[in-house]
Amino acid sequence: MRRLTNASTGRLGTELADALSAAGLRVVLFRAETATAPWPGAGVEVHGFSTNDDLAAQLRSLSSDAPDVVLHAAALCDFRVVGARTAAGTLLKAGKLPSREGRLSLELEPATKVLPQLRTWFPRARVVGWKYEVDGDAQAACEAGLRQMRETGTAGCVVNGPAWGPGYGWYAGEGVWIPCPTSRALADALIGWIGVKDSGSRVS
Repeated sequence: MRRLTNASTGRLGTELADALSAAGLRVVLFRAETATAPWPGAGVEVHGFSTNDDLAAQLRSLSSDAPDVVLHAAALCDFRVVGARTAAGTLLKAGKLPSREGRLSLELEPATKVLPQLRTWFPRARVVGWKYEVDGDAQAACEAGLRQMRETGTAGCVVNGPAWGPGYGWYAGEGVWIPCPTSRALADALIGWIGVKDSGSRVS
């Protein structure tokens, strides 16, 4: 056991990628290697990633063909494993963790945050972040989304989770949150915000 991850299926990212591609946009989808959702259509360029750092490195490599829009929907890890200790406090350095040592304690450290760096990597792109909120209500989720935008310099935000309720909330300015009950409704809102009159815009 060397990595902490989540149980995200990759379904939303795949559905958005297909919808954006069908609308005439060039789409690059970064899909977790553990994703279980069906593969996107042939019009979507797909790259697999493992850890937060792996995704960050691949995004930075896009500098030669930077996207016009970045939708950061990936549910990344908040922490990563840096070590394991036995009940006696001994740090294990072997490649395999022996079960004979009994109970182990994992040491965690904060994982790389990708969203705050996107503005630096893609200064001309419109960046959209996601905010999944568990506690509170829809208003609390919206406040958390606005706070994320202020802190990261993003141009838009999607909120979801138990605090928001079913579906998604989309904020693209003017103080208005647009309820999107389905992923298709969210895709339509994003397509309208991006605009597809000038085909060829690149979305990651």
